[in-house]
Parts: sequence; structure tokens; C-alpha cells
Amino acid sequence: QVQVVESGGGLVQAGGSLRLSCAASGSISSINVMGWYRQAPGKQRELVANIWRGGTTNYADSVKGRFTISRDNAKNMLYLQMNSLKLEDTAVYYCNVRGRAYRDFDSWGQGTQVTVSS
Repeated sequence: QVQVVESGGGLVQAGGSLRLSCAASGSISSINVMGWYRQAPGKQRELVANIWRGGTTNYADSVKGRFTISRDNAKNMLYLQMNSLKLEDTAVYYCNVRGRAYRDFDSWGQGTQVTVSS
């Protein structure tokens, strides 16, 4: 079983910065892709950014130029540096990890709240 735990959320003023972290643990053989998703009240969960094992990244248009995703393959860690935060970035942010343990897995963390205030 693979466990995924996020940390780093909180309350920040518009224009400020936050850094989210995600730790994956368990009997992991390999991780293919790690990603950050978010869900605002009344809205569907959406992809914020993801990063593949080789380093290829994808970003939602709404966060391009403001957010940076990175990962530490040796530690099975994922990060999201969020700068120039806007009110519309307020959401619960979830970490998703896909790879192989004893079998293929697709695991989610419990989420961390990010609230941007004016």
C-alpha cells in the first residue's frame, strides 16, 4: 500500500507565496508521474500541474508562470511553489502519485487547504 501525505497549506494574502510538499511512502518500485490537483467549493477537481519521471512538466493555463512543480525522485517527494497567489487559487490541493509497487497504483493524499485572502 502506498501512502501519500501533503503539507504546507495555509492562509496567505493575495500576491503572496506558499510551498506545498507531498511525501509518498510504502513499497514503491517506481513512480511514473506525480501531480497536484485542486478542488474549489462547488467545482470539479482539476489538474494544477504534474511532472513525469523524466522531468517533463505540464501546467494548467491558469497557473503558468506563477507555480513551479518539482520532485525529488530519490526521496519520493513532490513540491509545488506557488507565487503571486490569487483569490481564485483558493482550494483544497491534492497530491496524486502513480507508479508501481507490488502492482500498479494510483494514490491520493488527503488534501491540504490553501486560502488566499484579499
